[in-house]
Amino acid sequence: MLDKRQFYINGSWCDPVAGQDLDVINPSTEEACAVISLGGAADTDAAVAAAKAALPGWMYSDPSERLALVKRILEEYKARAEDMAQAISLEMGAPIDMSRSSQATSGTWHISNFIKAFEKVHFIEPLGDHAPEDRIIREAVGVCALITPWNWPMNQVSLKVIPALLAGCTMVLKPSEIAPLSSAVWSEIMDAAGTPKGVYNMVNGDGPGVGTQLSGHKDVDMVSFTGSTRAGIAISKNAAETLKRVHLELGGKGANIIFADADEKAVKRGALHCFNNTGQSCNAPTRMLVQRDMYDQAVETARDVAEKTAVGPASESGRHIGPVVSQAQFDKIQDLIQAGISEGARLVAGGLGRPEGVNRGYFVRPTVFADVTNDMTIAREEIFGPVLSIIPFESEEDAVRIANDTVYGLTNYVQSQDGAKRNKMARLLRSGMVEMNGKPRGAGAPFGGMKQSGNGREGGVWGIEDFLEVKAVSGWANDAE
Repeated sequence: MLDKRQFYINGSWCDPVAGQDLDVINPSTEEACAVISLGGAADTDAAVAAAKAALPGWMYSDPSERLALVKRILEEYKARAEDMAQAISLEMGAPIDMSRSSQATSGTWHISNFIKAFEKVHFIEPLGDHAPEDRIIREAVGVCALITPWNWPMNQVSLKVIPALLAGCTMVLKPSEIAPLSSAVWSEIMDAAGTPKGVYNMVNGDGPGVGTQLSGHKDVDMVSFTGSTRAGIAISKNAAETLKRVHLELGGKGANIIFADADEKAVKRGALHCFNNTGQSCNAPTRMLVQRDMYDQAVETARDVAEKTAVGPASESGRHIGPVVSQAQFDKIQDLIQAGISEGARLVAGGLGRPEGVNRGYFVRPTVFADVTNDMTIAREEIFGPVLSIIPFESEEDAVRIANDTVYGLTNYVQSQDGAKRNKMARLLRSGMVEMNGKPRGAGAPFGGMKQSGNGREGGVWGIEDFLEVKAVSGWANDAE
């Protein structure tokens, strides 16, 4: 069993001042695979103090120095790719092949894209020809608390740490206590890349402990949080006492609108996307809205996909889905599947309990409900498991009404071969992202939502700008530049 009790503070690995030990559970076996320590207030204060002391030097460093560090981080990350994939697979249950191809490589992808995006960030630029002695200066927000989730660990860590570094911020990372092993590897990478002391710090802890301490800390200037809407609300309230900036990436309940003229693979593609990462993605297309003309066939196709989706241990190679991350998550999903049955949705695949022949591990049956109405619990709440709800619609207007009738607004999807229709839908759907006909967003596209899916944008230039303040200066001495 691994021992990861140490924290990374001020450029050194250190033991917690007074930490409570916590087992990290392998969700495939329900057995402890590592031990970490949860930090206390003294550990949080030490990490914040280190970041605060390092801020002036890093904030006013040459941008080229910060870029050089990120390039070194990228090389170290590539060298530790297998270690990262193994850690993620062990801690949160991503099948090892998927962990290698998608989970671990999300970090490589984002670091590389931020390096490219950094070329477009101007830290000092003229306001315009009409005001020759005015300048716009962009400078670091300051000390940042970065609080990340367990479902895509390196996706979220890299989306926060790297732009914060490039902006000139210093930081304290609090990874999820459920999946902390990958962030320990990440901290080793940061150390090996030569990150200056105090610029990057990592403290393990839970939300009520270190998370609350960071979000309310008087010396933290910004909180960037990814997780549940419930936790995002609590963080916002706690941070309000010090009026710090709060960036939130929260839940989703994406609608996948499939018109009668969609391509023949649209339904299969949507169901597979819903089940990807065992449904544990905030942008999963969990509500499949299908035009009435093709509804019955779509239900049968989704049933077939669910029945052919294999479920197995994370350690095994293959194209299967793994367990959900914890007992609490398993229980929540079971309760919501029962709610779907009780409220009258038609269960066409999967259902309650573990897959046949499985008696241990947090494995969930890939589940499909048909004849769902948008007022049912399974259509309103984020399930975060491999559960697809299929809802019929009649017209474009009907589809827009159903899709937008949610407190969330992260990602919606449109499937149609009519370009004008797709473009119209993209404008009408109330979400931060719209993906159409299976085409993923391009490198550097911003990730983020509206309504209770959060605020701010991650990725690309937008992701760096979220960690920058804007300063207006007049009377600039042009002859001194």
